[in-house]
Amino acid sequence: MGRNNITGAWGESLAADYLRKKRYKLIAANYRSRFGEIDLIFRDRNFVVFVEVKLRKSGDFASAREYVDRKKQDKIRITASIFLSQNPTSLQPRFDVIEIYAPEGERTENPRITHLEDAFQ
Repeated sequence: MGRNNITGAWGESLAADYLRKKRYKLIAANYRSRFGEIDLIFRDRNFVVFVEVKLRKSGDFASAREYVDRKKQDKIRITASIFLSQNPTSLQPRFDVIEIYAPEGERTENPRITHLEDAFQ
């Protein structure tokens, strides 16, 4: 892999660190079902937060959040339902998107991170 590439694991690590600094607690990473995958699952005081991480070098073509279309949202919702059936909680579910823009790939010194809470419509 070239020095300027961006890996999903790197982006998910940045997103997880970002959420930990906001006092969220990590429950799971890369949770998979036969219907899809959820990048990160955190909890805060009131919610179980299912997080889709979108990493791009730029938003010139489209914003990262635009890549989380209705079909992707449906897969994440179904997978979240499976997770919740296996891990009962009194917390409400919430679906967030974290956009990370890293123009220099993993060499980007200050990637821009945008946290979109309750991002699914």
